[in-house]
Amino acid sequence: MSDRNLTLLTDLYELTMMQGYFHNENVNNTVVFDMFYRNNPCGGGYAVMCGVEQLIEYIEGLSFGEEEINYLRTLGIFDEEFLKYLSEFRFTGDIYAIPEGTVVFPREPLVKVVAPVMQAQLVETAILNIINHQSLIATKAARVCYSARGDGVMEFGLRRAQGPDAGTFGARAAVIGGCIGTSNVLCGQLFGVPVKGTNAHSWIMSFDDELSAFRAYAEIYPDACLLVADTYDTLRSGVPNAIRVFNELKEKGIHPKNYGIRLDSGDLAYLSKKARKMLDEAGFTDAVISASNDLDEYLIDSLKEQGAAITSWGVGTSLITARDNPAFGGVYKLAAVQNSDGVFEPKIKLSENSEKVTNPGNKKIVRIYDREQRKIKADLICLEEENFSADEDMVIFDPYEPWKKTRLLAGSYELRELLVQIFKGGKRCYESPATMDIRDYCAEELDTLWEETRRLVNPHEMYVDLSKKLYDTKRALLEEMSAV
Repeated sequence: MSDRNLTLLTDLYELTMMQGYFHNENVNNTVVFDMFYRNNPCGGGYAVMCGVEQLIEYIEGLSFGEEEINYLRTLGIFDEEFLKYLSEFRFTGDIYAIPEGTVVFPREPLVKVVAPVMQAQLVETAILNIINHQSLIATKAARVCYSARGDGVMEFGLRRAQGPDAGTFGARAAVIGGCIGTSNVLCGQLFGVPVKGTNAHSWIMSFDDELSAFRAYAEIYPDACLLVADTYDTLRSGVPNAIRVFNELKEKGIHPKNYGIRLDSGDLAYLSKKARKMLDEAGFTDAVISASNDLDEYLIDSLKEQGAAITSWGVGTSLITARDNPAFGGVYKLAAVQNSDGVFEPKIKLSENSEKVTNPGNKKIVRIYDREQRKIKADLICLEEENFSADEDMVIFDPYEPWKKTRLLAGSYELRELLVQIFKGGKRCYESPATMDIRDYCAEELDTLWEETRRLVNPHEMYVDLSKKLYDTKRALLEEMSAV
């Protein structure tokens, strides 16, 4: 996958617009585009930013080679002068992004592109493709891991993912969101994440009997002896045979570092509690009970409420496909155009749907934390030139219901800018951390959310406010447009 040229990973209209810009004077100005989303996925109270590393790789690889130019020529819609321009194309702009693993909220820019309009237009589709998918899976994983309440969650959805890219980059995103590892070996190789797995029912069925299969597996993998216990009869066959094998290991002086059973069918709450009792009575109180079987955050939460004796979870289809919310919904909108004086003039998109009216201008995001509890109080979208100090009182307000105001007292809060520069003048200026380091950072980020925001059902909506200056700019543009 890493050897592919992804320059043509774009919608055709990006290229037709580029040719239009190319043949019109004074239209290739520097512009600002924002990539953001409007609603949290899965009915949740937050999302997890993901995909920056792949975005960087995409931008660094942008170039139209001979093969790409020849294909575009066959379409019969691009002239030779424009194709020559493409053959020499290089990205020369600036890109800012919120770091991977950061918790994010609707309407705030996740990625900001500041570049000549043709360049900014070309990268739209790929940015949306990369960030939308990976942020969706990372968010789903964070929800699943939250429902497991500290138990380990493993991602193993590769066979159900929508192709190799979705399976591999989705597994990376799932680990960033909180999973302890993945079954996807390619993901492990590419991104240095733990790969985990046991055996399938076919292993058990390939032997003359279940006990022989268990013994053979335990002999090969004594330190990772997790036995699938539900091939024939979980309580009358699977668990008793597993206990017998564990006793045989014990008699040989072998105490596995990781051992136990896996359940993949039936009433997981009932079977796990019965199995736990049998294992404990046999003296194997530290044996793991792992469960799979079409799990998601809601089913795991229900099983925990029922007192299921499961301490390890394998989640596949519902996680890698985000089955209940298969699209993140991020968009990419023009926010400002630089004039001949070098000043960014704000631009706004109108809509009969107020939710789709964009926030104009060259912007940044300031996160406001409660100083005492280190929890997020609000995010403030403001113009790039604005500065704030935690040593002064601050008034924030809801941009849709501006009469709702909150005064933050000096010294009671802390501030942090979220967007970091990843490209400057077309050159990378940011090194993406290792995936497991991003996972640790994401865990810290999730801990800055209030429990009311993390709950699975009817979560509290985090405040995303506009600064007074940005709010006034937006209102002025709306009034100007309405007067036309």
